[in-house]
Amino acid sequence: MVRIRLRRQGLKRQPSYRIVVIDQRKARNGSYLENIGHYNPRTQPATEIIAEDRALYWLSVGAQPSDAVRRLMRHTGTWARFERLRAGESMDDLVREAEETRPPLPSPKTNYPAPGDGESKIKAREAARLAADTD
Repeated sequence: MVRIRLRRQGLKRQPSYRIVVIDQRKARNGSYLENIGHYNPRTQPATEIIAEDRALYWLSVGAQPSDAVRRLMRHTGTWARFERLRAGESMDDLVREAEETRPPLPSPKTNYPAPGDGESKIKAREAARLAADTD
C-alpha cells in the first residue's frame, strides 16, 4: 500500500520534515516515490507547504495519508479539496483555488535557538560537580 507520510530531515533537536509518497513497508527515511511538500514545525507559524496537484493525484489513486499528514492536510485545506474532488469537482479548478488561497510564507528564520555546544544536562551536572570538588 502506498502511504503519504513525513520523512525526518534536519539536525539533532532541529527537525524538519518532507511530505513524501512512499511504500508502507519502507523505513521512515527510506527511498520514496515522490516528494510532495515539506513541514517545518520550528518556524512561527509552522511552515506547511504541500503541492496540491500532486497530493490530490496521489489521494485520488488510493494513497493513504498518515495521521500527522492528514492533520496537515486539514490545516492547509487540501483534505477538504480532496473531498470535493471525490464529489465530482474538477481538479484544475481545485488546484487553481489552492494557488489563490495560499497564505504568504513565514520567515525561514526560526524562533527557537539552535542548541549550543555543551548544553546537555549531563555536561552541566558534570561541570557543577567539578566546580564543587575544586572548592
